[in-house]
Amino acid sequence: MAPRFALVDVNNFYVSCERLYDPTLLGVPTVVLSNGDGCVVARSAEVKALGVRMGTPWHQMQDLVRRHGIQYRSSNYTLYGDMSRRTMNVIGQFVARYDQEVYSIDESFLDLRRYPHADGAALGSQIRQRVAQWCGLPVCVGVGATRTLAKLANHLAKQRPAFGGVCDLTAMAARDFHDVAATVAVGDVWGIGGKLSAHLQSLGIHTVVQLMGTDPKRLRERLGVVVERTVRELQGIACKGLDVVEPRQQIIASRSFGEPVFSHEDLKAAVQTYVGRAAYKLRGQGSRAGTVKVWLETNRFRPQDPQYHPCAGVRLPNPSDDLAELTRAADVALARIFKAGYRYTKAGVMLEDLADQMHVQGGLFDAAAASPRRQALMATLDRIHARFGRTEVGMGHAGVKATKGWTMRRGQLSPAYTTDWAQLLVVEA
Repeated sequence: MAPRFALVDVNNFYVSCERLYDPTLLGVPTVVLSNGDGCVVARSAEVKALGVRMGTPWHQMQDLVRRHGIQYRSSNYTLYGDMSRRTMNVIGQFVARYDQEVYSIDESFLDLRRYPHADGAALGSQIRQRVAQWCGLPVCVGVGATRTLAKLANHLAKQRPAFGGVCDLTAMAARDFHDVAATVAVGDVWGIGGKLSAHLQSLGIHTVVQLMGTDPKRLRERLGVVVERTVRELQGIACKGLDVVEPRQQIIASRSFGEPVFSHEDLKAAVQTYVGRAAYKLRGQGSRAGTVKVWLETNRFRPQDPQYHPCAGVRLPNPSDDLAELTRAADVALARIFKAGYRYTKAGVMLEDLADQMHVQGGLFDAAAASPRRQALMATLDRIHARFGRTEVGMGHAGVKATKGWTMRRGQLSPAYTTDWAQLLVVEA
């Protein structure tokens, strides 16, 4: 079976999700901002045409905003996560389950080796049509003999209207591919970042064709094995199949505060909330944590303020996924590092030393946490979070519904259109 991969990628995913439920944004320059409405993390095509780069601070764009009427939305990860799940489920209908790799929130690889008679362009068109009809999101599809070539094909499908949103490099004549690749900058290749691109250009390698024509072993000596594999994949030699998704080795939950925090009680409320989020992810991947770390930050960009960036960890007697035990450990860590008199602007929780919950050595005194009733309680908590959101029930301060000043600033947060009955769209006759 000859290697062949397809990459399906949602166009401007965050912005597309916002436009799906707010048609007033269609055709309007739109950006989505990071946590705390700090900087740009997603741009519509209109904003890209204005030269706005990813990561641009929002406060630096105000002149452009006034001149071009740029609209913004705060990051709505609940909406984006749900739309991603729906989209990936639709894409997965075209291949067997083990032939799909969800690479990121808006990208999915399909291994087409078991479908040698499938026409790449026709398959791509079918995927585009079904995702648009069932999910309302625009996607582009690239097909190549390797994952790197599929990424390149997807880039061409997005950037060049002549392809109609689908580019199949496996069906392209060698001469035509050479001509197209000669017009693609080396920095647009998957895995070639800014530093590698600069190194390659210093060697006289500016385009994909030039990179393909370079001896991979020579590049390995200079730039490492990653670049060698990239070149071989561009040459049509598959070095990577679909990746097996490995459990994360650490889990982090952190947020910048909506306003500075000064008191231990407010920091404790934030930390306990973050523990709940991290514990949900921990149980979701079937792991237990052996260490709980907490860190605090003051504003590095206010040199006039006293600076303090502490971190402390508590090692558990036995790895655990029990929210109460993790919260107690986080409380102890926070108490060790808290000092009065500072303007804290961010806190975070990190779960480390993760182990598979099926292979954890039990302890003499952890019977309560491992009891069936306790595990059933944690499972019930996870079901509540999955159905009603992770802020509905929590441990300690995390379960208090009173307004919290430290909550992340999100001035233009769109409704939870797909996950909250109270925020469903209403259509009036």
